[in-house]
Amino acid sequence: MSAPDLVWMLAGDPFPPLSRAWGEGSDAPGLLAAGGELSVPSLVQAYERGIFPWFNPGQPILWWSPDPRMVLRVQDFRVHRSFKKTLQRFQADAGCEIRVNTNFAGVIQACAEMQRPAQRGTWIVPPMVDAYMAFHEAGYAHSFETWVDAKMVAGLYFVSVGHAVFGESMFTTVTDGSKFALAALIAACRAAGVAQLDCQQVTNHLASLGASALPRAQFLESLRLAKSQEPVKWGFSPSDWQHLDLQG
Repeated sequence: MSAPDLVWMLAGDPFPPLSRAWGEGSDAPGLLAAGGELSVPSLVQAYERGIFPWFNPGQPILWWSPDPRMVLRVQDFRVHRSFKKTLQRFQADAGCEIRVNTNFAGVIQACAEMQRPAQRGTWIVPPMVDAYMAFHEAGYAHSFETWVDAKMVAGLYFVSVGHAVFGESMFTTVTDGSKFALAALIAACRAAGVAQLDCQQVTNHLASLGASALPRAQFLESLRLAKSQEPVKWGFSPSDWQHLDLQG
């Protein structure tokens, strides 16, 4: 299957229609455009349209809109039995806590430096770090952080537009550290009435947590409804754990 010509954007150009994204069978399924800029307005426009940037060192900015889209409905989040016990111990330990937006810079830098199996280098290149730092300062990017004995040991960052939530990356230096942060984010989403977490790419790991692939058209319809709602005031308190079923 041949791919359409790649759309090249200049700074300030509008994004092309999603019908221009490369399809299954092409060299890069979901690739929509290249170029443009990583300014806050450009990122807002992208996420509101179901588009996100992802590129490797030495590449231009690449913009993506996969079909299907991996989505985790927060009610479908699976807390496996062994992790329930681990999470209960985390909650009971006075030295363990979840913090929100206290060290966004540390989280995104740790995500960039995290070594992952079968991945060379990182897509969180310095221009992306700078862009998402500005996105954070503008109130769109957030971090959930796992702290143990006053030290940040894990965390994740995500983008939030209205009630639309887009997971970006996570890191950990201890066993299950990033899982604690993710479980806390899911609990906070349930408390705030957020319906789903966009996971972008289809992976077996995400499927094991309850995520499933949605046709892009269905994802865009849910995005249209979610982004029109009032922005979430992100925070976390121990009482939010009650939104997860940890019994049994």
